[in-house]
Amino acid sequence: MNTIIYAILHYAFMQNAIIAGFMASIACGISGTFVVIKRITFISGGIAHSILGGIGVAYFLGINPLIGAFVAAILSAVLLGIIKIKSNENEDTLIGALWAIGMAVGVIFISLTPGYNTDIMSFLFGNILLVSKSDLWVLLFLNIFVLTTVFVFFRQFIAISFDEELAKLRGLSTNLLYILLLIVIAVTIVVLIKIVGLILVISLLTLPAAISRLFTKSPSKMMFVSAILGFIFVAMGLFVSFKPNLPPGATIIVINGLFYILALFFKNRMIKRKKLNSLKG
Repeated sequence: MNTIIYAILHYAFMQNAIIAGFMASIACGISGTFVVIKRITFISGGIAHSILGGIGVAYFLGINPLIGAFVAAILSAVLLGIIKIKSNENEDTLIGALWAIGMAVGVIFISLTPGYNTDIMSFLFGNILLVSKSDLWVLLFLNIFVLTTVFVFFRQFIAISFDEELAKLRGLSTNLLYILLLIVIAVTIVVLIKIVGLILVISLLTLPAAISRLFTKSPSKMMFVSAILGFIFVAMGLFVSFKPNLPPGATIIVINGLFYILALFFKNRMIKRKKLNSLKG
C-alpha cells in the first residue's frame, strides 16, 4: 500500500493516470446513463470499434491518435444516427458493417505506417499508465464538451431517452437530438479509450450506470452515482494492478464486472426480502 501511495505522489505517470481516471469517470457517468436508459449499447459498440479507422489514419499522418479517434467518433455517430433514422434495412447488420469497415481501415493504415508503434496496443486494450500531459489536455477538452452539451440539452435528452414519440409530439427535433446524443456518447468513448481501450470501453461506459440504475431511477442521481463508481473502479484497478504488474485496463473491467454481479445479487436479495415482508404483513 505504501509503495502505491509513494508512486502516486512521486511519479508523473501515476498522477496523470489518476487525473485521467477522474475525467473519464465524469464523462462515463453522464453518457453511460443515457446509453443504459435508451438501451443503445450495440450502437455505442459500433461507434467504439469504428474509431480504430481514425486512429490508424492519425498514425499514418503522424498526428495525435486521439484527434483521429475524435474525428472518426463524430463521423461514426452521425452515420449511425442517420442509419437508424432513415434506413429500412436491418439496423444491426448495418451497424456491424460500419463496425467491421472502421476496424479494417484502421488495420490497413497502421500496416502502411513505417515501423511498428507499440502504443497502438494501448488503444486496443488500454493502458492508463501511458496517458501523457498532451493526452490530458485533449481529455479535458472532450470532457468540457460532454458536460456543456448535456447541461444545455439535459431535458431534451431525457425526453428522447424515455419516450421519443411523446417528445416528437411536444415539438422536439428528435432526430437531431438523437444524433447529438450519439455524438456526446462518441466523444465519451474517445475519453475512455486511453483508460481501458477499444475492446473494453463499452464495459466501463455501461456497467457503472447499470449498477446505479439498480438502486435509483432518477437520471441525475444515476449520473452522479455512476461517476463516483467509475472513479472508484478506475482507482481500484490502478491499485490492484500496480504491484503484480497486471494490465490496468483489464483489471479495471474485471473489478467493474465483479461489482455489477454483486450489485445484482444484492438487489435480488432486497426484492426477495421485500416480498417476504409483504407476505408476512
